[in-house]
Amino acid sequence: MSRLNYHHLYYFWRVAAEGKLTRVAESLHLSQSALSAQIRKLEERMGKPLFERRNRSLVMTEAGRQVFNYAEVIFTKGEELESLISRGIEPEYQQLRIGMLSSMSRNFIEGFVAPLLDQEEFKVRFSLHARGMTDLLAGLARHEFDLVLTNTQFQPSDSPQASWQSQLLARQPLSIIGPPDSAPPHPFPEGYANLRWVLPGEHHEVRRAFDGYCGLHQYRPEVLAEADDMAMLRLLARDSGALSVLPEVVVKDELEQGRLTSFMRLPNVYENFYAITLPREFMPAVVSELLARPLINLS
Repeated sequence: MSRLNYHHLYYFWRVAAEGKLTRVAESLHLSQSALSAQIRKLEERMGKPLFERRNRSLVMTEAGRQVFNYAEVIFTKGEELESLISRGIEPEYQQLRIGMLSSMSRNFIEGFVAPLLDQEEFKVRFSLHARGMTDLLAGLARHEFDLVLTNTQFQPSDSPQASWQSQLLARQPLSIIGPPDSAPPHPFPEGYANLRWVLPGEHHEVRRAFDGYCGLHQYRPEVLAEADDMAMLRLLARDSGALSVLPEVVVKDELEQGRLTSFMRLPNVYENFYAITLPREFMPAVVSELLARPLINLS
């Protein structure tokens, strides 16, 4: 089996990062035709086109994006190695790319990245990317992210990838929240017989936990509306007059202002937060340190 030509990969990486064949050719002191020929050889080696032309611009194909993500790791690490060997110092900053489920709590995200803001402990620059679960897993498989944060338990059937690693990071209790004038006259479930609810969708992990609690007590909630996004659910709880199931931190301001009241904390019912990663030979040190922290109970 022939080995990958890293000169070809480097030329492709430079063009993909720059987006301009002409500019890269000038910086490398090559003709455009010579540079194009080197990239074509890489495409022949891969068996797939890596670029397509659109209105005189080069746009990476799906295969091109995958190759670029690997090349980004390879040559960035090479630059770090050169810095370490030539100057005897580590690179000043690590780069961390975090994918996050678009509907999850921003309070948790803020708490998770808070240690990264302490430049005495971590010298890191990070980026946050909010997407749906399918796009997050696909991006992780393409090495666009170093880790993915979600409040949905990962199921192996969600992706054909067999080596996903899912780790529970934190959990926070859930409470029944509603307007002060909707206070149930009796404990759950008797006092909640004629009250309406705004809840996460039936496939949301919080909803499944609440449905399990309701089933235990043979209670069927009358659902007025559903919303997976916690920010939207907060607004519905505040303005609809219905009850909801939320972490109290999501409606902290409304609780302090008296616009909402916490009627009860659900026993043994939590919103859980997970980190999903792929096994890597060289896991960024900052990722390993973040994931090694003890399980957090948010309250």
